[in-house]
Amino acid sequence: MSAAQLIGDWHALAVLFVAGVVPNQIWRMLGLWFGGGIDEGSELLVWVRAVATAILAGVIAQIVVEPPGALAGVPDSLRYGAVAAGLVVFLLTRRSIFAGVVTGEVFMLAGTWWLG
Repeated sequence: MSAAQLIGDWHALAVLFVAGVVPNQIWRMLGLWFGGGIDEGSELLVWVRAVATAILAGVIAQIVVEPPGALAGVPDSLRYGAVAAGLVVFLLTRRSIFAGVVTGEVFMLAGTWWLG
């Protein structure tokens, strides 16, 4: 297999890089530059963290209540159980969003596998 076959159309990759990666990285670097001196306990960062958590909760609620695509075939009880398991782990791990989301995903995948 040649490099051209492996990569595909290099024009599409160049457009993806210019349109997707470059603008994103500019904002990340500006955020690091401006946010480098902000105290982590400041009211601004507490508010930002609260907004980020609320957005994540809204996305999860929308996916659970009105599941898109293949998730619509998963029983409601399994979806709600995954949310409950994620919430319990979130609370037990001193509010670790990562641990809660991973637990919900693992619960969902295990339940889907078990149900066949």
